[in-house]
Amino acid sequence: MTATAVFVIDDDPEVRAAYASLLRSVGHRVVGYADADAFLAGDRPDCPACLILDVRLPGKSGLEFQRELGAHGIGIPVVFVTGHGDIPMSVAAMKAGALEFLTKPFRDQDLLDAVHRGLALDRERRAADALLSQLRSRFESLTAREREVMDWVAQGHPNKVIANALDLSEVTVKVHRAQAMRKMGAGSLAELVRIADRLAAMPKANGAEPSG
Repeated sequence: MTATAVFVIDDDPEVRAAYASLLRSVGHRVVGYADADAFLAGDRPDCPACLILDVRLPGKSGLEFQRELGAHGIGIPVVFVTGHGDIPMSVAAMKAGALEFLTKPFRDQDLLDAVHRGLALDRERRAADALLSQLRSRFESLTAREREVMDWVAQGHPNKVIANALDLSEVTVKVHRAQAMRKMGAGSLAELVRIADRLAAMPKANGAEPSG
């Protein structure tokens, strides 16, 4: 089973200890922090994770820190816990992408269920990120002409149209298309199109973006 981690940010050491005891009892690795800055400054394990975040923290609030996480490129699922929650606060947290908003007192199982959902989501996110990174690396291995042909193929154009548009022979287009499929690991034209669509949806990087 892949190692996982649950991060806990709460300024009350007794609360951190209670969460840690509960989570460790079902096999989770737990790392606690007294405030948001300690979390950002700390060394975090590179594995699927979930963050339990207290709404009221010293300095910036949990809601403020939730927004800051995105700026730091940290996309792990967030489970908010609070003893002072209200509907506007929970709505704000959920709109900003929080996985769950638990108001004390809550059942231990509610927290465990939320954490398990968060870890499952983070596994999916990390797997998707790894696949996109691999596709990006493969795309960058294409020549400029192979990228151009792949783009035209992804738009649904037949070889003859592509050949005329790029002033190439159909045989040359077929060669570039085959090379692009091989390098991208596509077993069919339909798969190549799906790959091109996924790459086109990615943020631009180093100008090597399909034009789609």
